Amino acid sequence: MNDTLSLLGLTTTPLELLSFVLALANVWLNIRQNHWAWLFAIVSSATYAGVFFSSRLYGDVGLQFVFIIASLWGWYKWLSGSRAERKLRLSHLPPLAMIICGIGWLAAFGLLSLFLKYYTNTDVPYADGFLTAGSLIGTLLLSNKKIENWHVWIVVDVLYIALYTYKHLWLTALLYGVFVLMALAGLRAWTKDLDYDSLTPVDLRGL
Repeated sequence: MNDTLSLLGLTTTPLELLSFVLALANVWLNIRQNHWAWLFAIVSSATYAGVFFSSRLYGDVGLQFVFIIASLWGWYKWLSGSRAERKLRLSHLPPLAMIICGIGWLAAFGLLSLFLKYYTNTDVPYADGFLTAGSLIGTLLLSNKKIENWHVWIVVDVLYIALYTYKHLWLTALLYGVFVLMALAGLRAWTKDLDYDSLTPVDLRGL
């Protein structure tokens, strides 16, 4: 699965290609708020762990296993809903929670970067640590159906394009370029759905 092959002028491997397809399906289903997205997230995380290990992106390797656990939790949340309602509804992140997420991102960045720098042979400890931390925040917000998860993914995905290009993971860099566009589409779709859900019965009769 790690044999080199050429696809549309890009050098890749069968494992990276499989991961590419599974990850695309995952984000597409997330945009549609389909709970089967979490299954694709689990499988694509498992396959991408092998891809990133070969490229010495150890933060991303560890992140994939966190993604698997988080995906199981997110799948449960999407299916079971909140305490008040059976269906987990879209919502915005409160200002205080935004600050907490920002602090959490920076704290996780610092800890992960130090670990990667001193305990692994990665050559990109800071970039890997920063984007791994951001991905954790994005996954947390996604599992709770917070609109702001798309803002996080847009920032993270843009920066990942540069990192994967540097690592010569051309197909994955292309994937994250597509992810940026899909995150923009997801933000638009979820915002529209949230605006619709916020309408009162009187408003809906006027549609």
